[in-house]
Amino acid sequence: MTEANRSEKTENQVQALTQALETGAMQHAKRMLNELKPAEIADLLESLPHTERNLIWDLVDTEKEGEVLIELGDEVRNTLIRDMPLQDLIDATEGMDVDDLADFIQSLPDRVTTLVLTSLDAQHRDRLEAVLSYPKDSAGGLMNTDTITVRAEVTLDVVLRYLRALGGMPNNTDSLFVTSRNNDYVGTLPLSTLLTSDVELTVDDVMTRDTEAIKASTEDDDVAKIFENHDLISAPVVDENMKLLGRITVDDVVDVIRDEADHSVLSMAGLTEEEDLFAPVVPSARRRAVWLGINLITAFMASWVVSNFEGTLEKVVAIAVLMNVVASMGGIAGTQTLTLVIRGLALGQVSRSNRRWLVFKEIIVGLFNGIGWALVIAAIAVFWFGDMKIGFVIGAAIVINLVIAAFSGVAIPLVMRKINIDPALAGSVVLTTITDIVGLAAFLGLATIFLI
Repeated sequence: MTEANRSEKTENQVQALTQALETGAMQHAKRMLNELKPAEIADLLESLPHTERNLIWDLVDTEKEGEVLIELGDEVRNTLIRDMPLQDLIDATEGMDVDDLADFIQSLPDRVTTLVLTSLDAQHRDRLEAVLSYPKDSAGGLMNTDTITVRAEVTLDVVLRYLRALGGMPNNTDSLFVTSRNNDYVGTLPLSTLLTSDVELTVDDVMTRDTEAIKASTEDDDVAKIFENHDLISAPVVDENMKLLGRITVDDVVDVIRDEADHSVLSMAGLTEEEDLFAPVVPSARRRAVWLGINLITAFMASWVVSNFEGTLEKVVAIAVLMNVVASMGGIAGTQTLTLVIRGLALGQVSRSNRRWLVFKEIIVGLFNGIGWALVIAAIAVFWFGDMKIGFVIGAAIVINLVIAAFSGVAIPLVMRKINIDPALAGSVVLTTITDIVGLAAFLGLATIFLI
């Protein structure tokens, strides 16, 4: 389903449920709601204002609550959890996969977490604690410990009888993992190979040995790249000694990719991916106020630069009219480069070997665009104000600012990455500050030299 179709479906569901609630048909609304899949209910809840969301949440069947909560964004999930009875929270964890439970349990208050842990049997508790021992954004934090392992020396007939005895397999199982008696990872046995090979052969005869395991310490975005590059459905996770710990499946990787995309977009505006579009006014205003305050500081810095050229502005009115053009062009050009470089860093395309070439290339692009647009803007300025000097000044300022913007668009994310600052979060603020200050200083400085 495309994003447009999904959005239209959610909108239709919201309208239908709202209509049912308005007419007092609560049972009809409840039946309609619980016929939806957990992910669809989650989409619906995230599309509703706070009061209506609570009303709809009360209609969700108890046995579905856990699955729905896992599908929700952190902030929406936390608002619902805050008002849930303690026993309902414990009941919601029943039947959750270990990786989902690990994500969910970190949203709970400490006292509830303790109760949830004590409600689990020893095996499940040990598995959960194994996942929780790793950072959330690592392979260990993503993995599910629910795996099926076989020994290399057994025959395929034994494996098939073993699977029939189990009566089922974990979701997204495309391969069985081959381990030694000490639980060392050896390789994989694809189900397609198992089903199409002679049952008298041993696992060792047909297993795949070139499927590399993922270290538990691997960062989640690197895990996503591994899945993308190798078209994986599942992959084994091992510790530093190659002991099998669990597996990561493609549904977990899809969540990582979506979170990374949300992070990239929202960070540009100083927001987090947990931002709830329909959150109450006060917390929404408080979060956004911080970013506005940071931008206010940068705006005052640009204004301070302008204040040093008051004499020039008083004598040449055209400068006041045109100076925003220079800053704006630099900001747009720099943002284009910044966005491409941040994307390149996220995809692992930018490395030590190509950084210098990238800087040089972007400077040349900035120079070409600067000269091209400088000629256009200069011609407009000359036609508008009838003064060749004004055209020269704004044209030269455009070239300077676009070249600096291109260089900054590459340098800022590289420097921020080196000092462990997220360039997606802070890069645009620094870039805007540089392009505003350089653009205004260049334009007003040249105007002071050539027009006064």
